[in-house]
Amino acid sequence: MDKIDRNILDLLQTNAGLSTAELAEAVGLSTTPCWRRIQRLEQEGIIMSRVALLNREKLNLGIDVFVAVKTNQHNLEWLAEFSRRVGEFREVVEFYRMAGESDYLLRVVVPDIPAFDSFYKKLVQTADLADVSSNFAMEQIKYTTALPLQYASGDKLR
Repeated sequence: MDKIDRNILDLLQTNAGLSTAELAEAVGLSTTPCWRRIQRLEQEGIIMSRVALLNREKLNLGIDVFVAVKTNQHNLEWLAEFSRRVGEFREVVEFYRMAGESDYLLRVVVPDIPAFDSFYKKLVQTADLADVSSNFAMEQIKYTTALPLQYASGDKLR
């Protein structure tokens, strides 16, 4: 991975709708070498997907809830089943296994409190949970899907 690859990635994660010609011009390549680089980055799994980011407010999905889950179950079978069940909830947009106070952290996106309450009731029925606590985001101060590419190196990415 070189500087041109990082520039291509930076441009794509800001606007995946750029044409190959636009990308090539922006990074100082002709179209074919730029296209080959993009293909290689996709084949290597560095570019995983190209998506459209949607306006949550216009879709009535303005509430973020961070749900911390604690459990007394710490075996692989339980984790696999819990992960499968949580993965079925469309409201869960991020799901992490944690070190520290909580065992799992979920970011849930819903339109309102009644929708979250409905989600919560279904969540607590999915598995044996010791504690579930929810924190509602009051304001989104920063949000990005762009990764900090200054740390990317070819050695780690292959």
